[in-house]
Amino acid sequence: MLGAICVSWSAFSLPAFWLAIPAKEMAGRILAGDNFKSGTLGGVLTSMQFAPELPVQLSALLRSEALVRLRIAEDPSGRKTVEVANNDAAAALDKVKRALALNPSDSFLWLMLYSTENVSRGFDMRSLRILDESYATGPLEGWISLRRNSLALAVFPSLGEQAKLKVVVEFKKLVDGEFIDLAAINLTGIGWAHRERLLASLETINSIPREAFARKLAQDGVKVAVPGTPTDERLWHR
Repeated sequence: MLGAICVSWSAFSLPAFWLAIPAKEMAGRILAGDNFKSGTLGGVLTSMQFAPELPVQLSALLRSEALVRLRIAEDPSGRKTVEVANNDAAAALDKVKRALALNPSDSFLWLMLYSTENVSRGFDMRSLRILDESYATGPLEGWISLRRNSLALAVFPSLGEQAKLKVVVEFKKLVDGEFIDLAAINLTGIGWAHRERLLASLETINSIPREAFARKLAQDGVKVAVPGTPTDERLWHR
């Protein structure tokens, strides 16, 4: 009887295990920002439907499916009808919520829930608690910050002081981590109204990325004072 149970368990669990491997690989590629040929993500999504929802693999599979559905919903090709786009967004939102129920410490999923709800329902002050959860579960995760910082700067005036501090520290870490181009876009775009506070935070970071950031701004014709860096004229010739 025990042998029969083991055989039966394997018959159901092994397919889920093998399906989870490409699903995880696809999730990794999505998080890395890879581009996909038309139909690739739809094919991956179809293959996921055959995976038994067993507890041993359910968490990983739901997370991967949530990321795939999010990428499909974010498809900028413009070939979708409004109805299809809305259905994709609703399916992504539902899957993210299910994935979060099993991965409550996943900072990126919290961020995607915040982003997806804002896109599908419009901004609501109550959604800021979702953004707070993303910072609480992953305050200084660089790859998450690449997407989160601009989203947080967009609602900066609505945040509490502790939340604002986290956003400023995150911006500082982007520069310190030498994500110079992205930090410059955030400062000169959505974060321009808060530039003095953001720039002041750079005073304590390493001089190399700080000067690289100042040089990038100078080359873009942005005239601001970055703490502890040479004048614009000197930056042009380095």
